[in-house]
Amino acid sequence: MLIRFGFEITLTCQTPVPMLLALSPHPDCTARFIGSTEIHTTPEITQTSYQDLFNNRITRIVAPPGNLTLWSDCIADIAEPMDLSALGTDQCAVEELPSETLLYLTPSRYCESDELVDFAWQQFGHIQTGWPRVQAICDFVHDRTTFDYKFGRPTKTAHDAFREKSGVCRDFAHLMVTLCRAMNIPARYVSGYLGNIGVPDTGLGDFSGWTEVYLGGRWYTFDARHNVPRLGRILMVRGRDAADVAMITSFGAYELTGFRVWTDEMADRTADEDFSTLMSSLPDNEGLVTPSSARITI
Repeated sequence: MLIRFGFEITLTCQTPVPMLLALSPHPDCTARFIGSTEIHTTPEITQTSYQDLFNNRITRIVAPPGNLTLWSDCIADIAEPMDLSALGTDQCAVEELPSETLLYLTPSRYCESDELVDFAWQQFGHIQTGWPRVQAICDFVHDRTTFDYKFGRPTKTAHDAFREKSGVCRDFAHLMVTLCRAMNIPARYVSGYLGNIGVPDTGLGDFSGWTEVYLGGRWYTFDARHNVPRLGRILMVRGRDAADVAMITSFGAYELTGFRVWTDEMADRTADEDFSTLMSSLPDNEGLVTPSSARITI
């Protein structure tokens, strides 16, 4: 499956603002990329990058006064586009877990698993361990929580989402992470691209948050927001929760004045075509930038 993906984000600053950007595909993303995955800026400014504690690619910039546009436009060739299912997979006993998974068992900024331990064991303790228990948690969060952008806020935690029974995809993921950890199952927060591929088109482009759960010696994707296997995920960042993987971390004030994300399947194209041929064959898509062109104003 070939997917064209990218973003165009415009920021307005009154003074220079140092920023950390978590907007690049994760090094563990298994897709083959055609074209550059780098973050471009208009105007062009200096940037450096590093890999954080979770192996996420972080870009450092200082946004200048005025308008700054961040953008990227690329093609992903995904060999295994569908979420994997392993219904018979059991969970590992805590004493047998790899040491690197243990930090995903404890409470974190947005996932207060210690506050929901009693509820979690009462609700899910009777369910078979492993995949059935995790799926029951996913079903619970999906069925109980109402999705709407108006329910999102930067300070909302999993316990808030549990009490309010509402949230955005980030809150669904946080609550699932929290309930899994309360049941001694390692779980981590993930964010990336997830387009409307194979499902009805909502007309909205955005980044998405979901959950990875450690079962049977590996990590599996669960998505309490949609609660069905989905096509074409492109991994960007992982962490204990959203505090570790904020899209933009700023050390000063700025205004978000433009925001677009696209994740579109390229039907009837092949990965054997070179990047310039693939890109030139696509419609302009209402002024999306390409690596060979200047930014077009929204």
